[in-house]
Amino acid sequence: MKIARSARFAIGILALSFVAAACGGGEEKSASQSAADGKLTIGIKFDQPGLGLRNPDGTYSGFDVEVAKYVANELGVKPDGITFKEAPSAQRETLIQNGEVDYIVATYSITDTRKEKVGFAGPYFIAGQSLLVKADNTDISGPDSLNGGKKLCSVTGSTPAQNVKDKYAQDVQLQEFDTYSACVEALRNGAVDAVTTDDIILAGYAAQYPGQLKVVGQPFTTEKYGIGLAKDDSETRGKINDAIEKMISSGAWEAAFDNTVGPSGYQLPAPPTVDRY
Repeated sequence: MKIARSARFAIGILALSFVAAACGGGEEKSASQSAADGKLTIGIKFDQPGLGLRNPDGTYSGFDVEVAKYVANELGVKPDGITFKEAPSAQRETLIQNGEVDYIVATYSITDTRKEKVGFAGPYFIAGQSLLVKADNTDISGPDSLNGGKKLCSVTGSTPAQNVKDKYAQDVQLQEFDTYSACVEALRNGAVDAVTTDDIILAGYAAQYPGQLKVVGQPFTTEKYGIGLAKDDSETRGKINDAIEKMISSGAWEAAFDNTVGPSGYQLPAPPTVDRY
């Protein structure tokens, strides 16, 4: 009987170990450990021209992509060691918490709510919320002009649309899609009256459809873009902060902006001060 009980115990331990392994149990690698192996998986947007865009040939371009690659290089990882993974707004915390990415550079605003779940390095850029409308629109000039049941689109898991409803236009009709590119298509088709998110994102879409769309009004929020990573990965957070500061001081930050966002006409802002969260 003792042998049988021992066998059952051993089988039980093996089964639990299998379940733990299948669920991703065990000690997770930090981003620095991944970098030491010469590989990094980085979350970016795939549909934001000028910031994070997957091109038809399978390459990636945009300011966030350049920041991601610069940081990776400072961590010791060359471009051929990077795997880019799409990071939709509603999935960013989950991707980090599940260990599916080492860090995320995807117009990721630093907020207190998000800091409860993930860590942030940065900011590496400061933007502001604005509105995108059709080029011939004369009714919408800012968030206060969205009253009267106008249809406003933003992305599920982001805060811009709700921010407008809470603070500016209580009877605006919110439409939430999975991506900003879907919102922009709805705007072009006349299904919505405006799209709202950060001005730098909207400028990229306006440049993608010259003569069809325009950004209106002055920015009405302050959005600090951070690089998201595991909450307790303080070692990598410090290294990424060092990399951001070096990118800014070396002139590489401005050059990356000029080569990606610059053609949209969006004016280069002052570089941010890294807060070292």
